Amino acid sequence: EVQLVEAGGGLVQPGGSLRLSCVASGFSLDAYAIGWFRQVPGTERVGVSASRSSEGITYYTPSVKGRFTISSDNAKNTVYLQMDNLKPEDSAVYYCAARRTGYGGSYLMSVTYSYWGQGTQVTVSS
Repeated sequence: EVQLVEAGGGLVQPGGSLRLSCVASGFSLDAYAIGWFRQVPGTERVGVSASRSSEGITYYTPSVKGRFTISSDNAKNTVYLQMDNLKPEDSAVYYCAARRTGYGGSYLMSVTYSYWGQGTQVTVSS
């Protein structure tokens, strides 16, 4: 059974940092890409970052480039999202998702992903 479990969300002040983790089970990261998405109530789920760890390829949406870093520990089947210099507009529920690599479609588009975690809340506020 494919499962994704996120952790690491919380409340942080502007300029602070958080590290989210996504533990995958039921499949290997060698054959799957992991994406991070975020959603504010009443809006669409948007892609933040994605990783094709077996190929060493990463993707970032422009608004987080230089502030967020995605990384993978394939031995632990875990993907991390290090978020630095957080801003209030980064507040959202963050989800990780998985899809097989080698298929078409942007890795930052939610419709291309097959499996989803339950989400973790990130709130950036003073």
